[in-house]
Amino acid sequence: MKVTKRNGNVVLYDDEKIIQSILRANAEVPGEELSEKTAAYIAGAVFARLSAMQEIFSTEDVRRCVCGMLKEKGYPQTAEKYMEYRK
Repeated sequence: MKVTKRNGNVVLYDDEKIIQSILRANAEVPGEELSEKTAAYIAGAVFARLSAMQEIFSTEDVRRCVCGMLKEKGYPQTAEKYMEYRK
């Protein structure tokens, strides 16, 4: 799966970048414990969900999907921080 960045460059989807972004957002949320294993699961689920639909996505598509997955898994405050962080 490929991601079109804001500057127009197309890069391969990188789980590690998503995992680190999720963990940084979660670090700002007291009371919502999220492990690296959970962040990796969410990043993998995002990849699976998006890659099943098409080959290339925008960073915004990825961001929305990550936030949706965080909310689905019970991390709504982390999802909000992630949205703020990625803007």
